[in-house]
Amino acid sequence: MSDKTAPWYIFRKNDILVTDNYAFPLIKDPSEIGLHCIARKVTRFDDNRLIHWAEVKDTTEPPEDMKFVSRRELLDVSGEETFAPAGVSFHYMDWTRKNIYCGRCATPMEDSAVERCRVCPNCGNIIFPIICPAIIVAIEKEGKILLARNSRFPKGRYSVLAGFVEPGESLEDTVKREVMEEVSIEVGRISYFGSQPWPFPHSLMLGFTAEWESGEICVDGIEIAHADWFGPYELPNTPSTRSISGRLIRNFIQKRTPGNEENTESIMSVKKK
Repeated sequence: MSDKTAPWYIFRKNDILVTDNYAFPLIKDPSEIGLHCIARKVTRFDDNRLIHWAEVKDTTEPPEDMKFVSRRELLDVSGEETFAPAGVSFHYMDWTRKNIYCGRCATPMEDSAVERCRVCPNCGNIIFPIICPAIIVAIEKEGKILLARNSRFPKGRYSVLAGFVEPGESLEDTVKREVMEEVSIEVGRISYFGSQPWPFPHSLMLGFTAEWESGEICVDGIEIAHADWFGPYELPNTPSTRSISGRLIRNFIQKRTPGNEENTESIMSVKKK
C-alpha cells in the first residue's frame, strides 16, 4: 500500500469508477473504499509519472457516492486531457488481463523489471502492449464532406470514415482500401492531419484528409448503413471535437465558411441539439 494518496483508475470490465462529479478516487489503496482487486499495478513512465490502476470483479458494486461509467461517457464529460491517463490505464489493464498466460507454452506470464512488457519465465516469450493503428479520413468533393452512419452508431449520428490498417499496407493504402470497401469511391490527394490515442480498446487513430476522384457512393450495407455529401450548413449530428473525427469535421467547416472560431463552433453546436 502506498503512503501517499493518488488518483486510482479502477475498472469493472470496461467501465471505470468515478465520483458523482466524475473525478477519480483520490486514495492510498482501493481497500480504503471497500474494493477487492483482482489485478492492480502502478505503472511508471520515463518521465517518472505514476499511474495507479486496478481491476475488480464484474459483480462489484460501487462505493457510496461513486459510480461505474463507460469510458466514452467519461471522455464526453471530462474532456481529452482528463481522460488521457484513464485511457492509458485501461490499455495496460486490458493488455495485462489478456496476457495472463504465455501463448507459446501456457506458463503464467510475469511483468518485466526493465521494460513495459510481459515475459514468460519458462520459454522467454515477450509480449508488448498491443497498439492497433487505424485511419480516419475526411473526404471532400465540390465543397462538401462525405459523412456516413455506421450501423453501430446512435440513431442519427454520422461521422467520417475509419478502418484498421492491415498487414503489408501503408497508411495511404489503407485510406484507399477502406473508402472503396465502405462507399465504393476512389480518393486522391491524401494528406496527414493528426493523430489521437483511442483506447476503445487499444487503437491509435491516424487522421487524414482526401479528395474525391471518381465513383458514386454505394455503401456496403453491413458496416455502413448510409452515406452522403454534406455542405457545412447541412451537417447531421456529428461527434464532438473531443475526438479526432470531430476535429476533422471542424477543420472542414473552418475551410469552407467565413468567420472565426466562434462561427465554426456555433455551426457544430447546433448539430448536437
